[in-house]
Amino acid sequence: MHPYVPILILGVLATIFVAGTLVTSALVGPKRYNRAKLDSYECGIEPTPQPVGGGRFPVKYYITAMLFIVFDIEIIFLYPWAVAFDQMALFGLVEMVIFIATVFIAYAYVWRRGGLEWD
Repeated sequence: MHPYVPILILGVLATIFVAGTLVTSALVGPKRYNRAKLDSYECGIEPTPQPVGGGRFPVKYYITAMLFIVFDIEIIFLYPWAVAFDQMALFGLVEMVIFIATVFIAYAYVWRRGGLEWD
């Protein structure tokens, strides 16, 4: 348990800091609420009314989000390889070249099919 004491202390300090910041801002902050401050802000223009359910988003937004998640997760796999690069030698290099080629082929496919266009 001894090696984990600094981590526990850091967690307790972070919790105390967050709680203290929230309490202090609630006590000290201004309490002058008006309609303009409570209204949503959309780039300096008047907000447009939305349907009760929030409206429909084009599928393109979801596809872009999924592509981001897929490529982001694939790039995360590079970190363990970079840490253990010396131990894997040539095998690790060949495997990573194959992995990066696969990611690049998927990226080129998405780009060619127009998955990255915002029109």
